[in-house]
Amino acid sequence: MRAYLPACLLLLTAAALPVLAHHSFDAEYDENKTATMTGIVTNVEWINPHAFISISFKDESGATKEYKVELGPPYALTRGGWKRDTVKIGDKVTLQNTALAKDGSNRAGSTQNTFLVLANGQKLPMR
Repeated sequence: MRAYLPACLLLLTAAALPVLAHHSFDAEYDENKTATMTGIVTNVEWINPHAFISISFKDESGATKEYKVELGPPYALTRGGWKRDTVKIGDKVTLQNTALAKDGSNRAGSTQNTFLVLANGQKLPMR
């Protein structure tokens, strides 16, 4: 019986640890340094807690770059008009106003003012 309370506390602590793993947007991305990218979708990850899309495009010098962009969670994207198959590998898309990674890597994040524009002109929120 004496081991019951410590065991319960240990289990509750272990269950709460994933909450601490969630990152801060401001720690990873710079909302003051944004970009608009038009390219071809190379990967789509419809996963929790955030969906991701990777696009490949040519920069100003003609070099090919690939960016991995963090979107909102699937439930929020669905409320904004997305479906699991809205974007497919090979689609041409434009990502408007993506916040670039603070560490200079080829990653970007989405804010309330970030949108994905499909080839047909449909504009969807990325958050």
